[in-house]
Order: sequence, then structure tokens, then C-alpha cells
Amino acid sequence: MILSLRWYGPDDRVRLSDMSQIPDLTGIVTALHGIRPGTVWGTDEIDRRHELVGTAGLRWVVAESIPVPESVKLGSGDRDRDIEAWCRSVENLGASGVPVVCYNFMPVFDWMRTDLAERAADGSFSPAYRDADLARFDLDRGFDALPAWAESYSSARMRELRDAYARLDAERIWDNLGYFLDRVVPVAAASGVRLALHPDDPPWSIFGIPRIVSDGPSLHRVLDLHDDPSNGITFCTGSLGVLPDVDLPGLVRGLAGR
Repeated sequence: MILSLRWYGPDDRVRLSDMSQIPDLTGIVTALHGIRPGTVWGTDEIDRRHELVGTAGLRWVVAESIPVPESVKLGSGDRDRDIEAWCRSVENLGASGVPVVCYNFMPVFDWMRTDLAERAADGSFSPAYRDADLARFDLDRGFDALPAWAESYSSARMRELRDAYARLDAERIWDNLGYFLDRVVPVAAASGVRLALHPDDPPWSIFGIPRIVSDGPSLHRVLDLHDDPSNGITFCTGSLGVLPDVDLPGLVRGLAGR
């Protein structure tokens, strides 16, 4: 068992020196956030991140995440080139000693929150999501109310992506996930890396675009797509637990017993 925490890199306001004071913390979950999707994570950049983490007496144990480009989720354009770059990144991470890659297959919007700093009763802040707030948001007026990752999309690009996904149903996205896994899982296995697919967050459609990894049956379906120990799941109770009919303990037992 490794106790690890997320660190967003050198620009994170939480310093590694602060994190290293947590009792029994030995691992760091981080990523090379400045590298655009479809670009290989080079060995030099990976080594520099290892060095930074190591100076605090910690280890980089999970890469979260290597972004999956929209071409792969859509099954269009340069998906084979982008999958190849993804595979090379996995190989480089494995060679450097990072054993786990957490990733997601959420179309366009990745994780979604409607407030990035909601104040709790005790005065602390945390991200929050409310359907009613999202329903009032108009994508045509910009992205000021969306999480920071959305800044990478221009209005024109956002319209293009929404139109492209409007032509796909959920089964086509499942097909594209299967195509992706058939190519990346063997590479991960050969590199000593476990892939861990993160459930959709939140686990339902956003702005009419389907999301497919949202409940117990869909997690089992992911594992069925490629039966290999390197094809795994990130069991995010925050994502799955917002659905009242999901039995989290039962789902853990079912997945572990496969």
C-alpha cells in the first residue's frame, strides 16, 4: 500500500516540501501538464519531474494523466499518430519507473465543476458541481465559468467538437475506446505499466455529449474490451458515488473478483 497525493507541478501553490511533512506519505501523483495532447512525453521532461519529486524524499508513482486527444475519442483524423505518441509516452514513463498511468476517455469536457472555489461551512474551499448552474451556462459566451482546462478551446473549436460528437452515439465512442485499448494495452504491459481508466466525472452527459464510463456495468465492459492486467480502472468513489444506485463495496468486490 502506497500513500500518495496529487501534485500539479512546479506552479502548484502546495509545495512538495509541505506535502513531505505528511506522515507516511511516500508517493506523488503528477503529470506534465504543459505538454499538449498528442505530443510524446520526452525522457528529459520525465527525468526532470522525477528529480523535483525526489528532492522532497518522495516518489512519482502515478502519472495522472496523459491526455487522450479528441481525435482518438472521435475516431477521426490523426488518431493513429496520436495513439502512437501516447504509446511512446507510456514507454518512457515505464522505463523511468512510473508504474501506473491514470487517464480518462471523457469527450471534450474532462472533469466538470460549476464552481472551483465554493466555501464550506468551516471556511474551507472546494470545487463543486450543480446541474442547475450548468444548465444556465451558455458556451457561446465563453469559458469564464468553466475549469481552467477549457481555456485551451476557442469558441470555434468548441463548436467544431460539439458538432462532431453530435454525429456519434455512445456505441461509436465505445468502439473508439476499444480501438485505443487494443493498441495501448500491449505497449503498457511490455513497459511494466498499469493503465487505470478514470470514470467520467460527473458520470452523465455534459452539454448533450455522451459519456460512457459511468457505472458498474460500464467498468466491467472496459475490462472486457481487453482482458489483461495492464488494463485497469481508477476506482474514483467521488465520481461513482454520486449515483445513488451504485453499490460501491459490491462493485469493488465484483471488479476484484474478475
